[in-house]
Amino acid sequence: MISRGIDIAAKGMMSLIDFQDSIANNIANVNTAGYKREGLSFRNVYNAVIEEPVERNNPKNHDGRLVGEISMGSVTNKLVHEFSQGVLSRTGNPLDLGIEGDGFFKLRAPDGTITYTRNGSFFINSQNLLTDMQGNLVMDDQNQPIRLNMTELNIGSEKDLAINEDGSIVAMRNENATALQRIGIFDFANKDEMMAVGTSMYVPKDITTNPELRAQKFSVQQGAIELSNANVINEMINSINVSRNYETLSNLVKEKSNQLSQAINLGRLNV
Repeated sequence: MISRGIDIAAKGMMSLIDFQDSIANNIANVNTAGYKREGLSFRNVYNAVIEEPVERNNPKNHDGRLVGEISMGSVTNKLVHEFSQGVLSRTGNPLDLGIEGDGFFKLRAPDGTITYTRNGSFFINSQNLLTDMQGNLVMDDQNQPIRLNMTELNIGSEKDLAINEDGSIVAMRNENATALQRIGIFDFANKDEMMAVGTSMYVPKDITTNPELRAQKFSVQQGAIELSNANVINEMINSINVSRNYETLSNLVKEKSNQLSQAINLGRLNV
């Protein structure tokens, strides 16, 4: 029983280390646009069944009576991201876009890799294509790069581009409006099965079981950026609680280790 207690406490300490790492990452990204806070789920290693001893003198009692179960410790199950809405911060930049509601912007890297993000800080590169800060191309609703050539559109600057709530881009020339491409907003049915590839980019773990969908309930807000949904105060409170729990388990391991040493020494004396 003593060694079992040490093993259970040690598993708990390892889980708390994972939790503290997740908290540290959340704190480091409280100012990262489009970041979604990390969380961990835990699972029991297994539950041990406790039965009442068989009464040998009672012929009617053939089996031990089930008393209950006891957990043999918990371990980290998986890392998940909380895709709740972050606050939209107004910037006034016409190429800053925030999503209110469901969905992600779709990005394509130069090597063809596809990722999804809520960070809508975009730019027009030297090839007149809409990109993010890393140079990844922003995809439209037809999975094509978005081309915005100011000269061809005969507009003065980015300020003459209007982006509607459905993601459609309109070039405003005097009193004339020219409809252009529509920014693609995509979603996934099971966000628990998505993983981070960078600070604010995500991909499904398995595209075959969690395929890309067209987002339905969203509103694109021009001139705004979605902030991180990690709250530094909440994360600090979580960190303090983890530290306290870790210290408690550490003291328990020391206590159980001392008990085990005493039991071993006592056994040697009785030999």
